[in-house]
Amino acid sequence: MSATQAPDAGAEVTAGLPDPDEAGISAPRTTEGPGERDRPLKAAPAEPSTPCAWAMAQLSEAARSLRLDEGTIQLLATPRREFTVSVPVRRDDGRIEVLTGFRVQHNLARGPAKGGIRYHPAVDLDEIRALAMWMTWKCALIGVPYGGGKGGIRLDPSAYSGPELERITRRYASEMVPITGPETDIPAPDVGTDEQTMAWFMDTFSTHRGHTVPGSVTGKPLSLGGSHGRRGATSRGVLHATLAALREASLDVRGRTVAVQGFGKVGAPAALYLHRQGCRVVAVSDVQGGTHNALGLAVDDLVAYYEGGANPLAGYPGGDHITNEELLGLDVDVLVPAALEGAIHGGNADAVRARFVVEGANGPTTPEADAVLNGNNTIVVPDILANAGGVAVSYFEWVQGLQAYYWTELQVDNRLRTLMFRAYDEVSAVAAERRVPLRTAAHMIAVGRVAEAERARGLYP
Repeated sequence: MSATQAPDAGAEVTAGLPDPDEAGISAPRTTEGPGERDRPLKAAPAEPSTPCAWAMAQLSEAARSLRLDEGTIQLLATPRREFTVSVPVRRDDGRIEVLTGFRVQHNLARGPAKGGIRYHPAVDLDEIRALAMWMTWKCALIGVPYGGGKGGIRLDPSAYSGPELERITRRYASEMVPITGPETDIPAPDVGTDEQTMAWFMDTFSTHRGHTVPGSVTGKPLSLGGSHGRRGATSRGVLHATLAALREASLDVRGRTVAVQGFGKVGAPAALYLHRQGCRVVAVSDVQGGTHNALGLAVDDLVAYYEGGANPLAGYPGGDHITNEELLGLDVDVLVPAALEGAIHGGNADAVRARFVVEGANGPTTPEADAVLNGNNTIVVPDILANAGGVAVSYFEWVQGLQAYYWTELQVDNRLRTLMFRAYDEVSAVAAERRVPLRTAAHMIAVGRVAEAERARGLYP
């Protein structure tokens, strides 16, 4: 047993799942199940085609295993609140442009909504619904007192100037003031947003309230009440999840080969942290492709090269060009998909040769791909566990802000490691007891905890 493992993880997990007689349980509910190594890539067959459909399929599988009744399933499947807002902005040349923004609060049974704000041209309400649902399960799984939320604006941030992005953020924040706040819904950075975005959001929120409200967002700059360790927290969570999976398999981390798809705010630090732990990072990529070196990449040098504006990764002199699809098929110990949703799907899952897939992104593996990976005995550490480091340290930041008492970076890191290893041990115990994959076990724990909270609170009126 590791130093951070719960003394009796199995007993704790059993307590975390609802008792069949107390959670509104009836006869087992049938559900549509997802439905196959070295074959050529092929076009993806018909499968649930949107993130929301994937999230619903995962909920259905967990609900069936927990024997939840139809009413409880419907309650957990339905977002509590959804908002669509127009975000008019005056461009630097004087033109007026109207963007569309969203915010979804999926479930509030265990606490205020928590979730990031993303700026991306593919943002739509379906994606935001799925991400909010995954946040509900993620918070419940790691035991922080939040529900799930998510927001976003449909835009390409690279097409706007800094002053334009500030105006966009402040207008969106002003629309969110009535529904967000430290006790209702706490935004954070996500794809296309960062500490500066959160600073603008917090300032706008505080101006409307008439006083400074540091707890209105997390992921803020340290100068505004942010937490040490928040930057890179999601990536450190990926590191801890990987170490926990290797430990369970009795494998030494040193020399383990790693490929990372996605070299943004999650993938790049994850590659760096894994490299510093002794792993041999052999390939990384971004949207334009990547670089590969079977002997191992000099990740510190690569990160400096990338952050210095030397793009694309394929031009890095320390490796050879590789496509994203080729990276996914590399014969490595650990594959970290850290880009966007659906990277591993029914058309390419059979080409994945990694022993472990540790999901740094939200929803990178579709349900059909899950079935293929499980059939190939690939161990998938699911997103709601593997990338929970971000919301964990956001919770730490929120707590520090409410108390106006701040922790050192070492304290934050130690608490994150303890939380991540404990959550992994709990998921692993349920997976072994129920003989199910880690994703199913993680959703069983999370969905069970939210269902129990709903049952305890009851319905009003």
